[in-house]
Amino acid sequence: MNARSETGGISDPESIGGAPSKKDPSEGAGSATGINSNREALTCSISISCATILDNMDLLHKDKADLVPSDGWILKTTSISFTEGESVFDVLLRVCKDKRIHMEFNNVPMYNSAYIEGIGNLYEFDCGALSGWMYSINDYFPNYGSSRYALQPGDVIRWMYSCDLGEDVGGSNFPAN
Repeated sequence: MNARSETGGISDPESIGGAPSKKDPSEGAGSATGINSNREALTCSISISCATILDNMDLLHKDKADLVPSDGWILKTTSISFTEGESVFDVLLRVCKDKRIHMEFNNVPMYNSAYIEGIGNLYEFDCGALSGWMYSINDYFPNYGSSRYALQPGDVIRWMYSCDLGEDVGGSNFPAN
């Protein structure tokens, strides 16, 4: 896709190069840092799993094998505070920085959202042509980018690496053949 205008990544957790600028809160996104002292703190939970790769190691690029945790968890379920107007992307960006987890994304203006290319140095297509990162909120897979989903108190965010366009994580939006 050539709709990219900004790229960003967290290789060095002390800097957030290329983080998208603050979005319109009516679009469901907050500041990239998630810091706003004038708002009440709310809580949600977040996890990051690449467990599906464990069943597909034969598809994984050989130089990536050491990056896959033996239990598949890059981040086990963690409770986190957020402020009203923050998005799923805002929380992922902050958690990855705080936990020193590598994360890379592209800001895609055409969709007014960030596209997650890689987490924990595991990228789309690292485990086959149908692989990449997906997210769910309360076991629902939104059909839009994580920058556009405004969090609600108690939301359960799950980032999952899929090796089969979401079929292996319960998130396929494609009709069965």
